[in-house]
Amino acid sequence: MRTINVSEITSAVKKLCIDANYYLEEDVINALKRGIEKEESPVGRAILKELLENAEIAKNEQVPMCQDTGFAVVFVDIGQDIHLEGGSISDAINEGVRQGYSEGYLRKSICDPFTRTNTKDNTPAIIHYNIVPGDKISITIAPKGGGSENMSRVVMLKPSDGKEGIMNYVVQRCREAGGNPCPPVVVGVGIGGTFETAALLAKKALLRSLGSKNPDVELAEMEEELLKRINAIGSGPMGLGGRIYALGVHIIKHPCHIASLPLAVNINCHAHRHKSIEI
Repeated sequence: MRTINVSEITSAVKKLCIDANYYLEEDVINALKRGIEKEESPVGRAILKELLENAEIAKNEQVPMCQDTGFAVVFVDIGQDIHLEGGSISDAINEGVRQGYSEGYLRKSICDPFTRTNTKDNTPAIIHYNIVPGDKISITIAPKGGGSENMSRVVMLKPSDGKEGIMNYVVQRCREAGGNPCPPVVVGVGIGGTFETAALLAKKALLRSLGSKNPDVELAEMEEELLKRINAIGSGPMGLGGRIYALGVHIIKHPCHIASLPLAVNINCHAHRHKSIEI
């Protein structure tokens, strides 16, 4: 049994919050570069180039790549052979978020849903725990902006809708979203499970590296077809027209009840942020 003091988790989360908002991942940068090569619209190409320049400025000047530094969404895989000491892991994560958003000069966006009173430290975080074999803890921070989150949906389709019904809904959701989620976007799709499972799967799907192939052959084919259909809409970067509305579509599926077909679409903006660490 390995013992970890939760203060290590606080320090790790603090750094992840800052790094995720300052440094855009290489897979996203490479996807933007590929987008420039494929984009037919001069305005669209100019926007994609500006996004790359923006990412470079954020990295070099140590500033957030977007003013919306997001809700702190945290995925935690906890090894079952670990003993945590020194307090609550949830408190430790929230303290890391508090420190990271304060010391990193990141905008605090979290408020009461009724009074709209800001919590002033970007807590509480949204934390998803998963117990796994081993004696390590893996933490991923995925700051999620409000504009793209607002464009996300969960719907309960009929089983008879099938794959085509799923794809039609995903494409329609992107068409309706237009420029609101600050495209080019990454589209996470969760299929199956229950109402809440589908939503979580869609958000988890966003964590997969852009350009990587889905290990499920059927889902890989669906992703490729969906990307073509979504980009054929013509909304383009920032919704101003063009062919690169989405940089990628990632799908995760889960078995569901015989009477239902849950589907979630979680859209992420061009500031496709996530950082991970293993303790």
